[in-house]
Amino acid sequence: MDCSLRFLGGCGEVGRSAVLVDDEILLDYGIKPGESPDHPPSYPLNGITPQSIIISHGHLDHCGLVPNIMDVCPQVYSTPITKHLASFLAKDTLSIAERARQVPPFYAEDIYEFTRNARTIDYRETFECGRYRAQLYDAGHIPGSTSVLLESENGTRILYTGDVNLIDTRLLNRAARQPKADILIMESTYYGTDHAPREELEREFVDSIRETIEHGGNAIVPCFAIGRTQEILMILHKYGLHPYVDGMGVEVFRMMIQYPEYLRDSNTLQQAFDNATVVKPNRRAQLLKEASVIVTTAGMLNGGPALYYIHKLHDDRYSKILLTGYQVEGTNGHHALMHRHITIGKRVLRLGMHVEQYDFSAHCGDGELKAIVRRFCDLGGEIVFAMHGNNPADFASWISEHKIDAIAPENGDEFMIE
Repeated sequence: MDCSLRFLGGCGEVGRSAVLVDDEILLDYGIKPGESPDHPPSYPLNGITPQSIIISHGHLDHCGLVPNIMDVCPQVYSTPITKHLASFLAKDTLSIAERARQVPPFYAEDIYEFTRNARTIDYRETFECGRYRAQLYDAGHIPGSTSVLLESENGTRILYTGDVNLIDTRLLNRAARQPKADILIMESTYYGTDHAPREELEREFVDSIRETIEHGGNAIVPCFAIGRTQEILMILHKYGLHPYVDGMGVEVFRMMIQYPEYLRDSNTLQQAFDNATVVKPNRRAQLLKEASVIVTTAGMLNGGPALYYIHKLHDDRYSKILLTGYQVEGTNGHHALMHRHITIGKRVLRLGMHVEQYDFSAHCGDGELKAIVRRFCDLGGEIVFAMHGNNPADFASWISEHKIDAIAPENGDEFMIE
């Protein structure tokens, strides 16, 4: 096969994904959720100057540090909406650093260079990337998300799943059928955990919100701005609830609706937003005077308007926090769920509010992850690298039972594959 793989981040953890192929092609370059970006980055390239970067999708843990290395002039590739999202998130990251008076991980000039030079690629379009031919496959995770297939001159095929989802959601269709590959680099976020059936989960979620409102409480629904806010509003619209929506998810919606080809049903998404009331910052206090459902950022409670609402309601036993996604250890969302407290500024608030979690994941569950491995094996695959999860070693052990090599690398590991 004759290729090298260097794992710079995202191993044994969820977040800050970065994989270097042949010291030339960088697959993702992200920030770990819940942590301030380091400067220099927490996994510097140590003099390596990748010629190309392929961004799998527009989440900070996959694209958040890409502008940091614009000084080495790499060619950047992504889908059109991912380019838009990555630029948007970079500007927000810079703004947050400036407000906090932190040393930023990059500067406005770097974002400009990224936006100017990034080349947009559609699903299944073939493009040259170093000594590889590359294609992007729909990963079904967020709009524009991709799995990346690299094929070398000698025919070696490397498939990097990125974050992938094999079930339909209201926002997106499931991932495209995976192609044949020799080497598979895959996420393992939910290894060992299957997701509840989507319709059953939606009903439980909506029933809990209705119960909260009937008792005079406020239902605070923290959501990731990209993907989750939009899907939750579609669910609430489907079940006849009229929410308020606050935070970055509104701007992201306005961006997404410009790319209907990357959505399952752009008309239904538009109707869901028309059904919601967008909150102006100076009206937040008014909302809490009546029972309501408020969909707001941030999904892991590490910032955003969600903290305003929780600060005001933290000791209200009639109100609820309904978390809608994965909570990385160390984040406010994780502390709220496990220990019933959050930190706002220098204050630690004990939560009298109910805290619930609903697994509206945009990742494969255990069964789908195993299905990816089985198909890889059936198509003649030879080696799997399991990453982007808290327990990839156990996943690698399960994969090894299928008589193929499986490795759970650690950050910094390098492998020569011949």
